[in-house]
Amino acid sequence: MLVYGTEDVIPTEVEIPSLRIIQEAELDDVEWVKSHYEQLALIDGKRMNAVCHGQLYQNRMSTAFNKRVKPRQFTPGLLVLKKIFPHQDEAKGKFSPNWQGPYMVHWVLAGGALILAKMDREFWPKPINLYAVKHYYV
Repeated sequence: MLVYGTEDVIPTEVEIPSLRIIQEAELDDVEWVKSHYEQLALIDGKRMNAVCHGQLYQNRMSTAFNKRVKPRQFTPGLLVLKKIFPHQDEAKGKFSPNWQGPYMVHWVLAGGALILAKMDREFWPKPINLYAVKHYYV
């Protein structure tokens, strides 16, 4: 106030008026409430616009991704290789193989998991996800 002759206003007071700003603008209570209701109505429209744009973006991204994805179908009796994960005992280090097998698909579960069996018909104790197996080509 000493330099320019007017009081300073912080940016948040411009967006969310305080009592001091309302008194300086000389708005009565009815006009102030009416302007806030109009701003609240605009917020809903902007929110719906943002939701629509977000959904359109997600649809574009999913179609672009799905163009490159090739679905894999596993049927019982098919030979597959199983990935060796780092926490398994078979993981011996940097130069050890990444896949083990071949295994035979015994059963395909609905959620995208497989029950595997060794070549001597001994079942693997746990189901395994589709991302951890690949086709074995003889």
